[in-house]
Amino acid sequence: MAAAPEGGADRHVIPWRKGTPLEGALFWVLAVTAAFCVGLSKGGAPAFGSLAVPILSIAINPLTAAGLLLPVFIFSDVFGLWAYRKHINFALIRIALIGIVIGTGIGWATAHLVTEDLVRIIIGVIGLVFSVNFLFRRKPDAAARPVHKGEGVFWTTVAGFTSFVSHSGAPPWQVWAVPLGLPKMVFAGTSTAAFATMNILKVVPYYFLGQLQFESLQITLILFVPAVIAVFVAYHLIRILPEKVFYSAVIWMLLAVSIKLIWDGVGALV
Repeated sequence: MAAAPEGGADRHVIPWRKGTPLEGALFWVLAVTAAFCVGLSKGGAPAFGSLAVPILSIAINPLTAAGLLLPVFIFSDVFGLWAYRKHINFALIRIALIGIVIGTGIGWATAHLVTEDLVRIIIGVIGLVFSVNFLFRRKPDAAARPVHKGEGVFWTTVAGFTSFVSHSGAPPWQVWAVPLGLPKMVFAGTSTAAFATMNILKVVPYYFLGQLQFESLQITLILFVPAVIAVFVAYHLIRILPEKVFYSAVIWMLLAVSIKLIWDGVGALV
């Protein structure tokens, strides 16, 4: 992920793709869709969050998309945390916090070295291998895996890093969290709390890297609406879904997102 130019007015110039004006229909369709995906992720379906930046990147620069959507992620976090306030496993969050801080720090320190497309491929491969293994090798009634602090710190470090680069922390997070066999509401609530932490930690680094575009706040305010609607749509769907159906949906979404990330990453590098 290349850093934006430093100093002067250029630091906050929004690099819209040529031929895609702010008021263009394509931009708004993609922006609303991306915001809805953000809301779904905060409503308890974190894999949808990984789709937001790739969707909006069809119209604008991926770095700009990540910066534009960060306030939408944070605003949606507030509603997601409120909805799941009674369903958060704070013991897991304490473990995750260590890795998230480390991963965010690595993302900031390597922002000028790491290409977003390469990270997308890595994230996609991790998610693809995990989801295929889970779908075809895991027994339906397999026992939940016990919590291992070292494993948790490792995968949340990866999640913190990939979330920093392109808001795509869901695959590594789910590699750790899904096998723990949490009740569906606790999984959703703990995921929401973990990603809320990641997003808050991004604010200062994104500002200094020039990715927070204050000139686009009017757009952000509009995108808050579909995002908040999606939070409660996902929350109510998760409440009524049977446990096995919920986890099957999570894994299949992860598989789809992983394939999409690999496709986008390879397509950009070729």
